[in-house]
Amino acid sequence: MQSFRRRDLLLGAGTLLSAGALLTAPRSAGAFLTEVTATTASTRGPAMAASAGQLTIGGDLRVNRMGFGAMRVTGAGIWGNPGDPAAAKRLLQRAVALGVNFIDTADAYGPDVSEILIAEALHPYAKGLVIATKGGLKRPSQPEWTNDGRPQHLRAACEASLKKLKLERIDLYQLHAIDPAVPLEDSLGELAKLQKEGKIRHIGVSNFDLGELERALRVVKVVSVQNRYNVADRRSEDVVQYCARNDIAFIPWAPLAQSQQAAGQQNPQIAALTALARQRNITVTQAALAWLLARSPVMLPIPGTSSVGHLEENVAAAAVKLSPAEMEKIG
Repeated sequence: MQSFRRRDLLLGAGTLLSAGALLTAPRSAGAFLTEVTATTASTRGPAMAASAGQLTIGGDLRVNRMGFGAMRVTGAGIWGNPGDPAAAKRLLQRAVALGVNFIDTADAYGPDVSEILIAEALHPYAKGLVIATKGGLKRPSQPEWTNDGRPQHLRAACEASLKKLKLERIDLYQLHAIDPAVPLEDSLGELAKLQKEGKIRHIGVSNFDLGELERALRVVKVVSVQNRYNVADRRSEDVVQYCARNDIAFIPWAPLAQSQQAAGQQNPQIAALTALARQRNITVTQAALAWLLARSPVMLPIPGTSSVGHLEENVAAAAVKLSPAEMEKIG
């Protein structure tokens, strides 16, 4: 095992790369998306997560296209309990009330804290609510994210997540990252066994490049990929396009490009996004999420926050529809 060298991805840092060409999703991916008439986020009251349409994962999990990432319901540094656990649980409940029916977490968040809070806040789960979690990273201490893709660890992690989440089967279980010390086929092979045993419904992967994804697909049916992707960081552009061609959900983490904005980095895409937000009377955050939704019909953003106000702002972005001309301006 070795330390997860892409830990900066999980914490929202990273090098900014130039943008690729605008993705035009093929017609075959259109079946994923239920078109709806969208309005701007300035309409009265928070928009529901269903305003962006729906996405079908694995052929049988139909979810609204605005999800929620539960990494930030933990303590500072994604470590320990939050300062106000009751407020964290109210946040999760508010997300569901706004129509969010896809919540993403991981056993490494806390560690364990995010999964436990989700169960305490939401169990028994509403019909159709999908709780996706991940295994394959460990947290020996607050700054450490350590790879562990050994079959025995993944089995123990999955079974522990079942208990913490109070589930008999996890709808979407994702390999959090590849362990360079363990053959990918061994890690995914164990998830396939857990799936056959009925403990996992569908298998996803996270932090995979295109070659790794193609290799994974030779072992299991992969229904989702969760990679860092936003208007200012498109290193996974080829993965997005592959997912669109093959009806695989793409779950972008760090969807808001916050690290680049906070650093004041000069980026033409962020500048264009900021100008668009002013013109549309929406926040830059909402514009960033709307850009993702328009980018590909297989896109499922999961913005995370510890604030109810920010949660409502994020979900309202589901109702913002960018035109082809606006997408072209952003690039």
